[in-house]
Amino acid sequence: MNTQKWMAEHTESLAGKTVAITGATGGLGTPLCRRLAELGARLILLDRNPEKSAALREKLCGEFPSLEIKTVPENLEDMDSVRAACERLEAEPLDILIHNAGAYSIPRHKCTSGYDNVFQINFVSPYYMTKRLLPHLRRRPGARVVAVGSIAHNYSVSDPNDVDFTGRSRASKVYGNAKRYLMYALWELFRTEEDVRLSVCHPGVTFTNITAHYPKVIFALIRYPMKVIFPPPRKACLCILQGCFDTCGAREWIGPRWLNVWGSPRKRSVRTATEEEAKEIFVRAQTIAAELGI
Repeated sequence: MNTQKWMAEHTESLAGKTVAITGATGGLGTPLCRRLAELGARLILLDRNPEKSAALREKLCGEFPSLEIKTVPENLEDMDSVRAACERLEAEPLDILIHNAGAYSIPRHKCTSGYDNVFQINFVSPYYMTKRLLPHLRRRPGARVVAVGSIAHNYSVSDPNDVDFTGRSRASKVYGNAKRYLMYALWELFRTEEDVRLSVCHPGVTFTNITAHYPKVIFALIRYPMKVIFPPPRKACLCILQGCFDTCGAREWIGPRWLNVWGSPRKRSVRTATEEEAKEIFVRAQTIAAELGI
C-alpha cells in the first residue's frame, strides 16, 4: 500500500480542527500524530509522561513549524487525573477525541475506582471521558469520537460475575474483555446519538510496546520476524486515521482489509457478541459511569 497515495485519496484537510489523542507518545500514537499534523490539525497530546509529551511536541513542531500543539497530562489509571484532563478539554474547541491509549500485559492492581487497572485504562477511563465530553462535542459541527478496539475482543465473553476479569490471569483475555466492553458499550451509547459521530477502529497486528510483553528470550526471537511480517505502526495507524473521516454504524469497525491484519483500511460488520450480551455490557457500562459521577 502506497501510504501517500492512500492519504491523498482517503483524507482531507483538518485545518481549523482540534484533535485530542490519548497515548500520544505510544507506538501508534506518534505516527498518528504526525499524520494528523500533515493534515493541518491542531493537536492536544494526552499522555501520562510529561517529558515524552514535551519531546514529541518539540519534534512535531520542528517538522511542522505552523503546527499548534498542546500537552495535557493524563494518567488513565487515576480518575482524578482523567477528570482534570476532561476539565482542560472542556475549555478547548474539541472536534475529534481519539481513544488510542491501551495497556496489555502489565503488572495488575486495583485502581482507586475499584476496578482492575487493565480494565480501567482500556475501558473505564475512555468511556467516562466520552460520556463527560459528549455535551461539549455536540457544540462542534461534525465532531466525532474515534475508539481503538482490538481483534483481542473476541478472545473472551463478558462475565457479569467478574466484570473486570479480576479473577483471570491470561493477559489476552483480560485485555480482550476490556476492549470488548469499550467497543460494545460505545456502539450502544451512540445508537441514539444525533450530533456526534463514532468510529471504532483497530490496527490489526503491528509492532508496538503492547506486543513487547513476551519473555525476553522469546521476544528476541520474534522481534524482527514480526517487523517483517506485520505492518509497521506508520501504516497500521492509517486505520485509526480513517476513523477521523469515516463514521461507523452499530457493530461496524475499520481495520486492515485482509484477515484483520494486512492491507488498506476497510469498514466491515462485527458479529462477535449476541444482542443480549451487548445490552448487558451497556447496562454495566452505564452503571460504572454513574458510580464515577457521570
